[in-house]
Amino acid sequence: MSANFRHEFIEFILAHKVLCFGEFKTKAGRMSPYFFDAGLFYDGRSLKRLAQFYAKAILAAGIEFDMLFGPAYKGIPLVAAVAVALADEGRNVRYSFNRKEEKDHGEGGSVIGAPLAGRVLIVDDVISAGTSVRQSVNLIKASRAIPCGVAIALDRMERGAGELSAVQEVEQLYHMPVISIATLEDLVAYLKTEKEMASNLAAVSKYRERYGVVAHA
Repeated sequence: MSANFRHEFIEFILAHKVLCFGEFKTKAGRMSPYFFDAGLFYDGRSLKRLAQFYAKAILAAGIEFDMLFGPAYKGIPLVAAVAVALADEGRNVRYSFNRKEEKDHGEGGSVIGAPLAGRVLIVDDVISAGTSVRQSVNLIKASRAIPCGVAIALDRMERGAGELSAVQEVEQLYHMPVISIATLEDLVAYLKTEKEMASNLAAVSKYRERYGVVAHA
């Protein structure tokens, strides 16, 4: 995988139709010209490739962490795959994930895998309302571990209820970075290189102008 992994990631999600163009209604009731669904990575080869992109982005960010945590449910296959991809890159770290309902028999508890300890990097697909992050942060802190960041696939860079995006709200509220494999800015840059996608570029740019936020400093 080359240093320009963000561009490659955009190509990858388009090829697998995980990123589609058209008219899609968001949870906020907005009509978005594109839709991203990481749940469509449901075969071994595509999940492996996705995890390699996560590993690349995490290592490129230079964030210090001791282990990974994947919030149920989408974060469960992601965190396991990313742990494998990081091991392939020479970084072997522990990981764990939670179950939605606490188990009262057998091993019990709500966390499966390595005990939450040290600096914990949360791995999820996207951040929309920030609910999953809040629950993960509370769970990690309850174990006296330190939530140190979140790794996601795509940052839509879109305003929430206020002037900040969901990603920016998480960064501000929890004082930790959010790492994304690619952002809306990367998508726009890619579309500018593809002449046959001029109409998609126009629609995405118009949407960004209306609902977008300023890129991170």
